[in-house]
Formats: sequence, structure tokens, C-alpha cells
Amino acid sequence: MARRAGSTGAETAEKLRNAALELFARSGYAAVSMREIAAETGVQAGAIYNHFPTKQDLLNELLQVHMETLLNAWSEAEEPGLTPPQALEHFVRFHIRYHLAKSREVFISYMELRNLEAANFSAIEGLRRRYESVPRAILDRGAADGTFDIVDPQVTTMAIIAMLNGMTTWYRENGRLSLDEIEALYVRLVARLVGQKKED
Repeated sequence: MARRAGSTGAETAEKLRNAALELFARSGYAAVSMREIAAETGVQAGAIYNHFPTKQDLLNELLQVHMETLLNAWSEAEEPGLTPPQALEHFVRFHIRYHLAKSREVFISYMELRNLEAANFSAIEGLRRRYESVPRAILDRGAADGTFDIVDPQVTTMAIIAMLNGMTTWYRENGRLSLDEIEALYVRLVARLVGQKKED
């Protein structure tokens, strides 16, 4: 994990994280050097190691911060007491809005996961499983009360997340449909995917 420092050090570390995020998204983790990341922020090449001893530390922190921020955002957005169909719609809308605003983080978290060392990979996978448990729990509740008709809840959970994440690769603000329209369409598509029955 990166070394924590005072306000000036924290600002420098944040600049380095942002530069790494941009460069990893543009060129890929393997092709980017620590020297390039330092140059992008105007930091002397040797100084970057005061904040991130290795490039692996930097990648791990980017992925860890992304997942922890996502989990915290969901914790704040969650609305207990919703029926399974309502909860699923709420999750779909949250996931779309959050991930479209973090498209670079999403791209790196999936494309560069393979470059994490074993211990780091395991930790990030644990955070991902925590997030995946959110829609899985909704699907389980819906299957239990008969509002969803699901063959395999785990596979369906992963299919929903993959479908929602796909928006980050093709959505454009100036496209044929507005974000509100696409979001409503995705809510309907997910409802069909889980065999949702109309609520009384």
C-alpha cells in the first residue's frame, strides 16, 4: 500500500494515481513505466518511489480504492425494505450511474486484474465478491418469494453485472437515446433476464 504523507504528499500521491489511471487506461499496465507516470505529473522520477515503492503497489491501490469507494457508495445509496423487483431496479440504476462516471476505473479493474500478484489479486477478488453479493441477495429474495423465475442465481448475477458494465464501453452522451431512456431500457432488460413477474 502507498505511504501516507502530509497534505503536500497526499496531493502528490493523488496526482500520481490520476496519472497512472490515465496512462494504464490508454496504454496498458505492462507498457507504462514509473518514470512515465512521474513525468506526467512533473514529479522527479526518483520521488515517485516515496509514495509507491513499486508499480504493483500503484496498480493494487487503484483497484482497491475503486472497489472500496464503490462499496461505500452502495452502502449510502442502499434503500432497505424494498421488494425484490424494486431493489433490483434500484441496484441497476445505481450501478449504471456510478460506473459511467468511473469508466476508466472500471476498465482497469477488469483489464488489469490479471497483472496483480497473487495476494493482491485475492484481496481485490474478495472486495468484488462483496459487491456481487448485493445483486445475488436480491435475486435470492425474489426467487424465494416467487417474483423472479431464475434458473441459476449466480450465473444470472454475473450476467447482469457484465451487461451493465458493458455500457462503459459504448455509451456516448450525444447518442440516439438519452441516459434516462437507456437506463429505463436496461431496467426492463434485467427484469426479463430474471423472469420478473408483475407486482400486484
